[in-house]
Amino acid sequence: MKLFCKQYSENGDPLIILHGLFGNQGNWGQHAKIFANTFSVYGMDHRNHGRSEWEDGMSYAELADDVSETMQVHQIESAHLIGHSMGGKTAMQLALTNPQLVKKLVIVDIAPVLYKPHHEKIFEGLDTLNLDLIDGRQDADEILEEFVDEKGVRDFLLANLLKDTDGCFSWRMNLDAIREGYTDLIDGLKSETPFEGKVLFIKGQKSDYILKKYEKEMMALFPNAEIQEIKEAGHWLHAEQPELFQSTVYKFLKD
Repeated sequence: MKLFCKQYSENGDPLIILHGLFGNQGNWGQHAKIFANTFSVYGMDHRNHGRSEWEDGMSYAELADDVSETMQVHQIESAHLIGHSMGGKTAMQLALTNPQLVKKLVIVDIAPVLYKPHHEKIFEGLDTLNLDLIDGRQDADEILEEFVDEKGVRDFLLANLLKDTDGCFSWRMNLDAIREGYTDLIDGLKSETPFEGKVLFIKGQKSDYILKKYEKEMMALFPNAEIQEIKEAGHWLHAEQPELFQSTVYKFLKD
């Protein structure tokens, strides 16, 4: 399917940015504007997220096909990709199945491995919210706080709340499809052929998404990969250390 895609500039090589679970391309707007000074930046909303269409199926094969189709629509023959979390796995899947579409990969705090389920409380909290009864985002935040401790994570999730002209709330994301596809989203990636291009894995020092024990699987699929760590940052390292993140990416892409 064709994804919603925002083009930020027409400068230099194409650069596609893919957001993570429960997010949208707007989460990366500030980074996109900075990178747009050097690259032709495209921010894409995954299916069931942001302004893209809702569709059953959340496998990485399907997510990568969506990106490939959207590239074709925008006449992008090949591009650098930055992908965070779910977006990182999507970018890796695209590189493994369609290597001709990918120049360099920047994978932000995710590995191509099977993860244990770890979003149960988020799903439980979001399911608890009755959108017909809440008065506003503050009301929703107070309910969600029982399930999600971190205020930043709650703000991130509740950015998906939409209010229409009648004052009724709805979700910008397809929670049912995301929940149904969650097993696919935490699954590992497999390929008989590795991606031989250059890959940069960037991990947050305080995050446990990229562990030493995952490196064998990472290098098997991406033999020309390197791993760099961002100090004093967790899973959302691009938000916690934006300037360091940008300089790390620039150095890799322009080297």
